[in-house]
Amino acid sequence: MKKIYNILIILVIFVACTEERDLSFIDSIEMPTNLAAAYNITQDNTGLVTISPTAEGASKFFVYFGDNTTEAAELSAGESVDHIYEEGIYNIVVQAFNLKGDEAEITQELQVSFKSPENLVATIANSESVSKQVEVTADADYATMYEFYSGETGVDQPVATGNIGETITYQYEEAGVYTVEIVAKGAAIETTNYTEDFEVTSIEQPINSAPTQPNRIDTDVISIYGSSYTNVAGTDTFPDWGQAGQGSGWTEFDLDGDTMLQYINLSYQGIQFGATQDVSGMEFLHLDVWTTSVEQIETSIINIPADGSGATEAPVTTDLTPNGWTSINIPISEYTDQGLTVDEILQLKFVGIPWAAGTVFIDNIYFYKESTTPTDGITPVDFETEYSLSSFDGGDISVVANPDTNGNTSSMVAQMVKGSGQTWAGSKITVPTPFDFSTNAVITAKVWSPRAGLNLLLKFEDDVPWPDVSATAEITATTTVANQWETLTFDFTGVDISVNWYNLVLIMDNGTGGDGSSDYTIYVDDISSNPLLDFEPEFTLSSFDGGDISVVANPDTNGNTSSMAAQMVKGSGQTWAGSKITFPTIFDFSSGTTITVKVWSPRAGLNLLLKFEDDVPWPDVSATAEITATTTVANQWETLTFDFAGVDTSIDWYNLVLIMDNGTGGDGSSDYTIYIDDINQN
Repeated sequence: MKKIYNILIILVIFVACTEERDLSFIDSIEMPTNLAAAYNITQDNTGLVTISPTAEGASKFFVYFGDNTTEAAELSAGESVDHIYEEGIYNIVVQAFNLKGDEAEITQELQVSFKSPENLVATIANSESVSKQVEVTADADYATMYEFYSGETGVDQPVATGNIGETITYQYEEAGVYTVEIVAKGAAIETTNYTEDFEVTSIEQPINSAPTQPNRIDTDVISIYGSSYTNVAGTDTFPDWGQAGQGSGWTEFDLDGDTMLQYINLSYQGIQFGATQDVSGMEFLHLDVWTTSVEQIETSIINIPADGSGATEAPVTTDLTPNGWTSINIPISEYTDQGLTVDEILQLKFVGIPWAAGTVFIDNIYFYKESTTPTDGITPVDFETEYSLSSFDGGDISVVANPDTNGNTSSMVAQMVKGSGQTWAGSKITVPTPFDFSTNAVITAKVWSPRAGLNLLLKFEDDVPWPDVSATAEITATTTVANQWETLTFDFTGVDISVNWYNLVLIMDNGTGGDGSSDYTIYVDDISSNPLLDFEPEFTLSSFDGGDISVVANPDTNGNTSSMAAQMVKGSGQTWAGSKITFPTIFDFSSGTTITVKVWSPRAGLNLLLKFEDDVPWPDVSATAEITATTTVANQWETLTFDFAGVDTSIDWYNLVLIMDNGTGGDGSSDYTIYIDDINQN
């Protein structure tokens, strides 16, 4: 490690003696991650082992052999070291260093035996998420490593190797049955082999639903197909247009209750609406497409005037990502710029490229325009809903992950708890614009209750602060089932539509005291009339390898007045445990490459890595861009800056990954709990 620091010191002195330079880039150098050591052992009873350390972000390694050798081997990235062992079991220690001298370390077992491997157990399985990829694991007594032979024609060498007990992956070009072989090796001359005829399969249909669509008001959407919005009536999703002779067909594919269109051997197929639609006021045509083999899809909209003057159409071609969802947003201007009139659109046409050679799955087909509701300066990701949540006299409300997706597929819902305060303890939802009862006075709400017979009062109030509220209207409905979702109805027929109803109050079992237990905890979703309150953010939150993210009440409004923030916890999983935010549309860097984030950290010196990824599912992500920033204060909000200058703006960046203290294991405690808010683009 001294040698590394000496290199840095010499570099700094040299730069200082010549001219002033900005060395701030050193602060952004990341801790080495994904540290591992691969073994290769000769089968000649000599005990010669080749050790090859690897790690992301490492420039130097020290390898401690675990025997009586006191001096470590110092290696540069990409180098290996040979070492001769006696028979035995050794703990190899590998240290990885970046250019700053930051260190990551692992201890890994090595078994050296001059007995041939015994009791070989091999496991070969198709990947559940990656088409034509296999996952291989081998265990054996007296073995150090193993080789995997794919069985492909003309491939006589091992295609992958791994330490004994570890899992390796291999991607085939084609599906089919292959005679695969696994060779377990130790230090003995004799090896042990396993052979199997294994069928490599191709994933030909999606295993995950299309991305969740953002909330949009009715006047901003003309929906053709999907479950997010109200679809136009009478749509025919398979008029066929004589393509059966091309082998082209159609069905509706059901993925665990989520239906989508499936066009088989797509030559060209179309959709015909129940009536012509004027989309001249819309800005985009959206659709989500999943495929394994179709390289491009040509999407045409067809205008058919009622005066019989003849149909006109215009196509737009989009590249598709294989084995994953491609979210397509085509500007309507790309059609009108071709001279197409779009005030009487009756049909959509899809053309597969190459022709009639693959299948596509399509969901969420709709025209839309950007929201007409004033955003009042809302940042791209601020974890705020478009309404304010509050509680009173012992009540509590928060937005949480849906605890039961059977009967309600929403990812986020409102949790209400009645504590030991007043018997009228409850919660309040304040909306930015008044509830409009002029077209519909019947309100429905999805409710998950721990018991049948729970009374839920729903009350509307004007915007005069309590206790001087001057107008109220309330209805009580009663649950009929326990531990499952049901829809309750509240009929406000006759309500005064001239009142500006801004506040919606919810009280469970009004007149009865609560105790904060599960018996007084309910979940509410999709309070529906106009507008719709569904408690869904316009982005998707997920975590990986021990990380956890959720939307919670802001724990410290001093320095950040937002009511809600994202809570991130790093548990005892991998050292790279973190969380991911997936955007419904591409993150656009063309207007600015500097990202700022409000962060509340329990300690100064916490490193927060912010990484953008394309929408290819992990681990096959093909493009990433990442920056690390460090907190400077503890137990208060501060704004961190991430400069992505030079990022490739041609890439469709859909995912934002956050990892705290990358390279260091967390423990799920408050020391590894941070809050983030207002992820903003400057």
